[in-house]
Amino acid sequence: MADPGLLILVALAFCLAGFVKGVVGLGLPTVSLGLLSLAVTLPTAMALLVIPSLATNIWQALAGGQFKALLRRLWLFLLMAVMMVHVGAWIFSHVDIIMLHRGLGVLLLLYSLSSLMTKTLEIPPRLEMFLGPVCGAINGVLTGLTGTLFVPGVMFLQSIGLGRDALVQAMGMLFAASTASLGLALYRHGLMPVSLGLMSGAALVPALIGMQLGLLVRHRLSQEFFRRLFLVALGGLGGYILLS
Repeated sequence: MADPGLLILVALAFCLAGFVKGVVGLGLPTVSLGLLSLAVTLPTAMALLVIPSLATNIWQALAGGQFKALLRRLWLFLLMAVMMVHVGAWIFSHVDIIMLHRGLGVLLLLYSLSSLMTKTLEIPPRLEMFLGPVCGAINGVLTGLTGTLFVPGVMFLQSIGLGRDALVQAMGMLFAASTASLGLALYRHGLMPVSLGLMSGAALVPALIGMQLGLLVRHRLSQEFFRRLFLVALGGLGGYILLS
C-alpha cells in the first residue's frame, strides 16, 4: 500500500498543476514533475503523469467549440508533431540531452522576454502552411528527445493570430496528440506497471479539480492580461527547465 504522505503529495501536486494549466493552458507536466521529484524518481514521476496529462489535454482540446475549425487548419502541423516524436525517441541516445534541454529553456526565456517587450511575432497566412509542418516536425523531435511538449509548437500557435480560447484549445490538441504518442512509447518499454497506472488514474481527479478552478479564473481575464500572463508562464517554464 502506498505511503499516505506520498498520496497527499501526489494529490496536491496535480491539483496545483491542473490549476496552472486551467489558467494559461500549459504547465501541468512541469509543475507536477517539479513537485513529485521531491519524493519519487523521475521515471516514476513521468509514469504518474501520463493519465492526468493525457486526460486534461483531451479535455482542453475538445473544450472551446472550435475543434473542427482548428483541426482543418492545423492537421498537418499536428500530424508532423506526432510522427516525429518517434524519430526524436530513436536518436535519444546519440544526443547530449542535458545541453539540449537547457537550450530549450534559454529559447523559451528569450521568446518570453522579447514578446513581453515588443509586439508578438505574427506569421502571415501565406507562410503558415509552410511553417506549420516544419514547426510540428521540430516539436515532435524535441518531444521525443526531452519530453518537452511545447517548443516550438506553442510559439507557432501564438503567432498565427488565434484568440485566447482558440490558442488554449489548439495547445490542448498539440499536447494531447504528443502525450498519447509518448505514453505509447512508455508502455512499449515496460515503464508503466499496473500499480503506477492505477495511481496515475487516481491522480486524474485532483488534476481535473484544479483545472476547473483555473478555467474559472481564466474566463475573468482580459485578452491582453492573458497574453502577458501566458508569456510570463512560458518564461517561468523556461527558467525551470534551464535550472533543473
